[in-house]
Amino acid sequence: MAMSKPIVIICLMAMSIPTFALAHDDHCGAVAASVADAGFDDEVTVTCSDSHAILTSDTYPDHELMTGIVGTNEQVPVPANYSAPIILAPTLSGSPLTRDAALGVAINGVPIYDYTGGGEMSQADLAHHQTRHDTVITQQLDVCGGHAGRGDDYHYHAKPVCMIEQMANAGDDAIIGWAFDGFPIYGDANPDGSAIADGVLDVCNGQNDDTFGYRYHTSADAPYIVQCLMGQVAGFDALPRVRPLSAANGGGADPGRPPSGGVENLVFTQNEGGTRSMDYTYQGDAYFIRYEPTSADGCYKFTTQTVTNGGELMSGEYCR
Repeated sequence: MAMSKPIVIICLMAMSIPTFALAHDDHCGAVAASVADAGFDDEVTVTCSDSHAILTSDTYPDHELMTGIVGTNEQVPVPANYSAPIILAPTLSGSPLTRDAALGVAINGVPIYDYTGGGEMSQADLAHHQTRHDTVITQQLDVCGGHAGRGDDYHYHAKPVCMIEQMANAGDDAIIGWAFDGFPIYGDANPDGSAIADGVLDVCNGQNDDTFGYRYHTSADAPYIVQCLMGQVAGFDALPRVRPLSAANGGGADPGRPPSGGVENLVFTQNEGGTRSMDYTYQGDAYFIRYEPTSADGCYKFTTQTVTNGGELMSGEYCR
């Protein structure tokens, strides 16, 4: 897509770093093109308002899910309506923002979290590798860099390798996602293919960019992906979250608890009819979580036998 000449905007920051930003229509076009050029426009809808590009999806990617997880939280991925707002006039603040939910969205509509699984990081946490809560080290992620969270929503905590393999335009210059502050996310290298030197990326895993003003990267080492937002975000506390499933007759299920020491042979399977099953073993016994859609929109019949529930066979209908 042809881009108009960038507009130069000077931002008053602690280090007086000049920032270059695209005009509104060009930024909207760049977001839409990142989805379409990768081949995900059938899965993700992009609409633009005066202030945001909205990426709407069901957070449920068309690639392998959950397989290979050891440190499972006994949650499974269930489709969820999700609208991710990307600011079209991003401005660097120089003050990192953290939250215990998504910081952005991949171009296939899957939310992107920081690398930890232990709640929101403090400002002090950003400067230190949180090994205890590192979802990679603790083997909480599948072979694609993601897992299901408390909302039974699939999301990434590390480089979305399976999504990148699916991209029609895969390469160092391809945008793989957008942070909620409006800045793009790239892979492990610079868009021109050159390596990123040690110490170049800041605490949020980003650096200055000639086109967008700033950009984030994935990395082979922690923090692996965006771990905070370096741009201004109005309404930060109102950014989207996926709520946990609710029982059809009221209430909700208790959150799963990671079995001590992890599980073995975890495999997630699904068929075209919408039936999905996560099967695994723990200390020699078999456990599972299975669900299938019911006639009610957004509702599913669950049958489970989990470590969290002491191996008791349970069933019920749960809805978004």
